[in-house]
Amino acid sequence: MERTIEYTPHGVCSRKIFVTVEDDIVKKVQFVGGCSGNTQGVSALCVGRKLDELIPILDGIKCGPRDTSCPNELAKAFKELKNS
Repeated sequence: MERTIEYTPHGVCSRKIFVTVEDDIVKKVQFVGGCSGNTQGVSALCVGRKLDELIPILDGIKCGPRDTSCPNELAKAFKELKNS
């Protein structure tokens, strides 16, 4: 079954992240705001991969002096999907 969530990231330039998964496989990731090229690249690299594969890759990535990043916030969105 296909599911889509809207996640509100914290501490980053992106204002929203939309994620669509089917059977724990990422079908689509869309960032609203943030560094366009980077968020498009991260999104493209996630499509077709399992949440369990992506979470440890993205979790803990920092952006400059921040304690988080758009990829880290995406990992949080993926965790939310896993727990729903």
